[in-house]
Amino acid sequence: MILLHSPRTRQFDHDLPGSFAALMDLYERNYINLRRLLPVVPPLSVTRVSQVVGALDLHLQVLERNRYTSDLNLTYRLRQDNGSISAEPDLHIRVYHDARMAEVMAARPRHHTVFVTAAHPKYEADDTNLYTRWRINRFLFKWLTYCLRQGHHFMG
Repeated sequence: MILLHSPRTRQFDHDLPGSFAALMDLYERNYINLRRLLPVVPPLSVTRVSQVVGALDLHLQVLERNRYTSDLNLTYRLRQDNGSISAEPDLHIRVYHDARMAEVMAARPRHHTVFVTAAHPKYEADDTNLYTRWRINRFLFKWLTYCLRQGHHFMG
């Protein structure tokens, strides 16, 4: 049979940007990439720097470490023209070891808090917030992929 019209292909829910399923998929992918970057989470308050020739130094700090979760800060430290140092993109990431997921808890690109979930007093899981969370976790996924391609790696 010859088709005169192409069949309609419906995009599945897990493929929709900003959907809950897509967000959960990003959490899993971010966990995998973080574990490739950091195979063993170091003790609390430890700071590590990954240096690769021809790339910016990648800074990691362990903010909190528990049995099932760890909170990390991942950033570049950029020297400004006036001599000060800025941390960009400055991501606070929570790693769920038991669920094997990682999510961005706060992001402060360009010195402005644009995404905070844990500290937000009126946090509501509406579609706008879901899409915002998807976007910032998509950023983390792309950034981790980029860092891994450059050869960044933290020793435990």
